[in-house]
Amino acid sequence: MKKLIIFLTAAVTGILLLVAAGSALACTTMIITKGASADGSMMVAHSDDDELGDQRFIRVPSRIQEGSRPIYTELYRYPRINTKERGPWYFVEGYPITPVLYHIPYEEIWSLLGRRQENSFAYFDASYGVMNEMNLMIGECTNGANYEPEANAVKSKDNPLRVFYTQELSRMALENCSNAREAVRFMGALLETYGYFSTGETLLVADENEAWVMEMCALPDPVYHSVWVAKRVPDGEFFVAANEFRIRFLEKDNPEYFMYSPMLIPGLKKIGWWDESKDGPVDWLKAVSPGEYNHPYYSLRRVWRVLDRVNPDLALSPWVDDGYTFDYPFSIKPKFKLTAGDVFDLYRDHYEGTEFDMTKGVAAGPYGDPHRFVGPYDGNQNDVTKGKTLSGAWERSISVFYQGYTYVCQTFPQKEDPFKGLVWFGPDVSYTTVFNPFYTKMSDLPATYQTGGPQQFAGDAAWWAFNFVNNWSRLNFQLMTKSEIIPLRKVLEQSSTELLAALEADYYGAPAGVAVAVLTEACKENAASVLDSWWSLAGELVAKYSDGYLNLPNGEFATPPIEPTRNIGYPSWWLDNTNYRKGPTDYKMK
Repeated sequence: MKKLIIFLTAAVTGILLLVAAGSALACTTMIITKGASADGSMMVAHSDDDELGDQRFIRVPSRIQEGSRPIYTELYRYPRINTKERGPWYFVEGYPITPVLYHIPYEEIWSLLGRRQENSFAYFDASYGVMNEMNLMIGECTNGANYEPEANAVKSKDNPLRVFYTQELSRMALENCSNAREAVRFMGALLETYGYFSTGETLLVADENEAWVMEMCALPDPVYHSVWVAKRVPDGEFFVAANEFRIRFLEKDNPEYFMYSPMLIPGLKKIGWWDESKDGPVDWLKAVSPGEYNHPYYSLRRVWRVLDRVNPDLALSPWVDDGYTFDYPFSIKPKFKLTAGDVFDLYRDHYEGTEFDMTKGVAAGPYGDPHRFVGPYDGNQNDVTKGKTLSGAWERSISVFYQGYTYVCQTFPQKEDPFKGLVWFGPDVSYTTVFNPFYTKMSDLPATYQTGGPQQFAGDAAWWAFNFVNNWSRLNFQLMTKSEIIPLRKVLEQSSTELLAALEADYYGAPAGVAVAVLTEACKENAASVLDSWWSLAGELVAKYSDGYLNLPNGEFATPPIEPTRNIGYPSWWLDNTNYRKGPTDYKMK
C-alpha cells in the first residue's frame, strides 16, 4: 500500500513543491485561560502554517548546561537544524551540520535569568519550542514589522548583534524557565542583550496560572535595536492572534498585567516613529508595523471569525475601516467555556455558513473544496513585500492548505505530575488531521512524529499519512471528508480521550517512574494505532473514489446486493457555470 502511495503522492502534491517557503511563517495562535476552559486547564494553541517546512515534532532531552549555548539560524525546510547537540532526533545522517551563528556562555545566560539552571528542562519542539516538562507552554505567529533586518553575529559601532529570532528564543525559555512571567522577562533580557532579527513576532507564553502575549520586533538603531511588549490575558478570557500584532497602548503602571522593554520609548523617539506631543500614548501596533501581514483581512478576518465563534453575542462585524482597527478586543469572555475539542474545531474553519464560506462558489469547484492554491498572479501567501500591487486575493482561512501541523497544549492546575501537562498534536492540515495526546513527562515520542521531511516521501513518517489523505480528499472534498474522514477522525479523537481517562483512573498516584513509563508506552501505542488507521483510510479512499466513480468493494455480493460502481458526476449549478450546455447534443452547427 505504502509503495503505491509513494507514486500517487508525488503526483498529487507536486504542485505544492512550487510554493515551499524559506521565509516567515503565517500562523494562527490562541490562549484559553483556565477560567475560560471547561475542565479548568490553561491552554495554548498554535497552527504552524509553514508550507513545506520541517514538520517534525521532537522531544529534546534534558542536558547539563556547561560552557556555552550555541544559537542557530535555521532552515524552514527539512532538517531545520542538524546537530548532535540536541538529542538523537535532531541529527539526520547525510545532511550537513548546521553552522552555529553565535555562542552565549551559560554564565551570561544565568546572569540574565537571575539564577543558575545547570540542567536544562526537557521539552517538545517543532519549528518553535512547544512545551517543557515544567508545563510551560508557547504558541507563535509571525507579524509584519517596519524593520526586518538579517542576523548579525559580529557587533560593530553601527551594527548591533542580532542573534535571536523567536525559534531559538522560545527554546531558550523552555530550557531554563518554569513559569510564564519568568520566561517573558528572560526572553526580553536576551533580546536586549544579544539583539533580534527578521520579522515581527508574537509569542504566547503560559503556565498553569498566568498567560502572556509577548510581541517583539527590531528597530533600525545600533543602541535601541530590539524592543518588546507583553500583556497578560485576564483569567476567564480568550485570546487569538493571526499574523498581526494585537497589543495596542502601553500600560506603564500595571506590572501585574503589562511589561515592556526599557529600549522601547527612547528607541521610538530617537528614530522618529513616535512623538508624544503629536501621537499621544504609544500605540505598539501602529508605531512599529504596517498593520496586516499580507493583504487586507488576511489577518483580521481570522481574528473576527474566531472571536465571533467563541462569543457570537458580541456581534462583531467582519468589516473594519483599516488594518489598525480597534473593533476587535484584545481578549474576550467566551459565551460557553471551551474544551480542547472546541479548540480543535476552531482550527478546522473555512468560514462555513458565512458570506466568506470557502466551500461555496465557483472557486470551490464542483465538490466544495475550500483550498485556494497560489500562483504567479497573487504570489506567495507569506509575501509581505511593502508596496506590492495585488490583482486579487483569496480569503485567508484558519485551516489552510499549507498548514504543517497544529497543536493544543494543556496544563491542569488541579492535577499532579505526570498527568499535569499534555500536548495534542495534529500533523498537516487541521481540518483533516487527528489530534494525538502526548504527556509532557513522557520519556520519548513516537519515531513516526520525530522523523521525515516533506521533500521526500516517507511511509514511516506520520506527517505523510495525513498529508496524503488531505491531498487525495480534493478529488471530491465534501463527499470524502463528510463520509469518510470526519467520522473516523471523531472516533479516533474520542478514543484518545477515553484512553487518557482510563490511564488517569488506573495510574494517578502511582510511583512517578511507573506512571511515566506507562504513559509513554500508552501514548506511543495510541499514536501508532491512529497512524495505522489513517494509512488504511488512505488505501480505501484510493480505491473507493478511483477515476471519478464511487467504487464500492464487493457491492454485488452484499445482502441485499448494491450497485458496485456509481457515477458521481457534477452538480447542476456547476455545470451551468461551464460550457457543458454548449456541448454536442445534436448535429446542428451551434
